[in-house]
Amino acid sequence: MSMGAVPPVEPVPADSITAFDHECDVLVVGFGCAGAAAAFEAAAAGADVLVLERAGGPGGSSAQSGGELYLGGGTAVQRACGFDDDPDNMFAFLKAALGPHADEEKLRLYCDESVEHFEWFRGRGLTFNETLHDAPTWMPLTTDGLMWLGENAWPYNTIARPVPRGHRPATEAFGGWLLMEKLAEAAKAAGAACHADTRAANLIVDDDGRVAGVVARRYGETLTYRARRAVILTTGGFVDNEQMLADHAPVLLGHGKVSDGLDDGGGIRMATALGAATRRMSVVEIALTALPAILVRGMLVNALGQRFINEDVYPGLFSVAAVRHQPGPYWAIIDEKGYEEIPPEDLWGVRPRFVAETVAELEESLGMPAGALEATLAVYNRHAERGSDPYFHKDQRWLRPLRPPLAAVDPQEGFAPGDAEGAGKGTGVAGFTLGGLHTTVDGAVLNHSGQPIPGLYAAGRAGAGIHGEGYISGTSLGDGTFFGRRAGRAAAGE
Repeated sequence: MSMGAVPPVEPVPADSITAFDHECDVLVVGFGCAGAAAAFEAAAAGADVLVLERAGGPGGSSAQSGGELYLGGGTAVQRACGFDDDPDNMFAFLKAALGPHADEEKLRLYCDESVEHFEWFRGRGLTFNETLHDAPTWMPLTTDGLMWLGENAWPYNTIARPVPRGHRPATEAFGGWLLMEKLAEAAKAAGAACHADTRAANLIVDDDGRVAGVVARRYGETLTYRARRAVILTTGGFVDNEQMLADHAPVLLGHGKVSDGLDDGGGIRMATALGAATRRMSVVEIALTALPAILVRGMLVNALGQRFINEDVYPGLFSVAAVRHQPGPYWAIIDEKGYEEIPPEDLWGVRPRFVAETVAELEESLGMPAGALEATLAVYNRHAERGSDPYFHKDQRWLRPLRPPLAAVDPQEGFAPGDAEGAGKGTGVAGFTLGGLHTTVDGAVLNHSGQPIPGLYAAGRAGAGIHGEGYISGTSLGDGTFFGRRAGRAAAGE
């Protein structure tokens, strides 16, 4: 090929390229869960598919995740565990939990076709044990195939019939690797090829504004890829790009990152340089490394010793409530009886940092105003004696007066969900971004006039999916694969 120096991110005119190094029908950029789903569907539809992956092989942040898939509407696993669900019930919960301002058009489709999507995963070789993990946790260290993700907590249990929808592949603990192993195998078996260690740098655009391919770099060499039908961006979010965080989602600055280290917003930047619109760029998932098994049996308090949420909600919701709205540090307060009731596998090896015989001693150790925690505890215990929580509506199952000696667990020393490399160490907080390119339900990337950019699609965390301002585990892998599939089919049909 022959071309001059490529400017960062800016689109490259197709007529400046004398010969392409590689050609295909559909070019997928990024081989995480969304890219694998898109590649599979495009190849299954008869397209010649090529996937570019900047790392040494498929996986991305998806492979390092817990592997939970948020699915419902009446899956075989739900039915086997004795739960009756339907798409309307699932939609009612997710609209509230992923809101405010969840994308209702995408969400409606996702719920209506969730059972089919579950069967699609089984068709790709994933298995799900028909057992329920019936305890609050970030992620069970069991092989249970179904888990609660806050559906049975207030206020969601007043909005929709409580049904668990966290579907987990049949493996212990982190299951993202297994999910990606099966999806990558399926994409390759369908005919998709992969060029690893290849980083996309620029979109190539025809004279009529149609995206026609990608300029990439591999081992210092510049390569050009022609996409005869379409390019699909499945490059992940931007939590690893400090400048983009500062510009769009500064709440995560200085905290841990739930990613594979390569979520630098490259696909988003390439598309916006072409005029693509974005949505919800400030929205993030936050994980405060506090253990749900401790919190439901005790209290979550801020630096002033005050409760601020029902502790049995989905962990990401108490995390956002704390980090966005409360003075830190945050503490999990529990008594000896509650601590001893916790199954060892739900403790993740975490031990209390402070233990005291009196509330006053614990307040002093934690640097709280004198009497602050004592007042909170008195109110909590008075109502817990009657089995009620009029302030925050924690479920009666978990209500019991807390009696000294008391312990405080520091989230800064806790388990960091979703990241084996220690996300959140130092602050007790980790997260990732949820905003991205504005897309249709079929993944077409829209410009600022709301018109599709010809030949360009996106899915996964590179796009803005079903989320509003909330998040539930399994909705990234779930919507990434669901809308990745739709993008793959649409691109193949170009």
